Amino acid sequence: MSRRRALFGGAALVGGTAAATVWPATGAAAEDADARSGDDATVGSDTVPFEGVHQAGVVTAAQAFSTFAAYDLTVTEPRRVVGLLRILTDDIRRMTAGRAALADTAPELAATPARLTVTLGFGPGLFTTTGLTDRQPTGLTELPAFPAIDRLDPAWSGGDLLIKISADDPMIVAHAHRMLHKDTRPFTRLRWTQRGFLNARGAIAAGATGRNLMGQLDGTVNPSTDAELDSRVWAGADAGWFAGGTTLVLRRIRMDLDRWDELDPAAMDATIGRRQRDGSPLSGTREYDEPDFTVPDATGLPAIADFAHIKVARGDGPARQILRRPYNYDDTPTADGGSDSGQIFCSYQADIAAQFVPIQQRLAERDLFNQWTTPIGSAVFAIPPGSPADGYLGQGLFA
Repeated sequence: MSRRRALFGGAALVGGTAAATVWPATGAAAEDADARSGDDATVGSDTVPFEGVHQAGVVTAAQAFSTFAAYDLTVTEPRRVVGLLRILTDDIRRMTAGRAALADTAPELAATPARLTVTLGFGPGLFTTTGLTDRQPTGLTELPAFPAIDRLDPAWSGGDLLIKISADDPMIVAHAHRMLHKDTRPFTRLRWTQRGFLNARGAIAAGATGRNLMGQLDGTVNPSTDAELDSRVWAGADAGWFAGGTTLVLRRIRMDLDRWDELDPAAMDATIGRRQRDGSPLSGTREYDEPDFTVPDATGLPAIADFAHIKVARGDGPARQILRRPYNYDDTPTADGGSDSGQIFCSYQADIAAQFVPIQQRLAERDLFNQWTTPIGSAVFAIPPGSPADGYLGQGLFA
């Protein structure tokens, strides 16, 4: 008898013996099995449509896991970049629908997309490298320096091409990342990869604001209606090929959680201007109450101090809203035992210079929260509009 037959025969025998001793679940175990066969069983089959005016993954209800990968182009000819975008778009279209990418040796991993979305972004370097600076969106500008707070590391900054992969299952994110990374190899060089997470699907109520690693509800103030998104996030019809696109500012912000833990709850609330327990402003009682910066506290001083994060971010005039879509990260502790945790802060807006920069300048100058946070990475990208049904992402730029 060959070794192969002996091995497989033995496996079959063991398998048969094990199967004979499996007993059906009863009582509480059976109830748990029934519960798992309900809503949870549909999570993997959920999909997000790929085609549309806008790319998926910007205003899509946030998935639990994201990988951000930035690449530098190693080719300069626009036709080569178009080739890359065609390949990426085809695989993205397949995988977001639950179908395997071309040449996928593990197609089973693509069968449960778990609301997979893949969003592409173009850094300023892509326009320079391809000689298309005259077509660079007006709203895409490099950030000015913020020397008071920035400690930027090139290892987490810049990039010509961004691939943002999000889903409710980390296995799906990892598989999609591997497939798309293989697509980029003949055209690019990897610059950095960042992985973020939120609450697992079902851990908090659908639509509820998630918390960051400091325990705060993060993302309460966001444009939500179609009218608000059209005026503050999406580029308008006058943007030419970029109409329906948006811009992304991605900031990697390290949080000093060990020092933050030294504060008492009242000091934490005062620093942010909101109560950590429910996200309500110190001038109100509920999370979505409009902050009133004139309301006094028991001592007669403003309940929301001038240095509070929400006060500084708001400024004195009308709010210039941005769409905040943060993710948490938690990496290996530092050599001295300190934490290496924080936030991958994503800000989407129609115009970086007009919307994000004024907010960030105020925060850099007088936000007390800066004592516990440090930006260590920064990048900006143009997120082109959605792909035509028979086209590719970014097609308008090269058409």
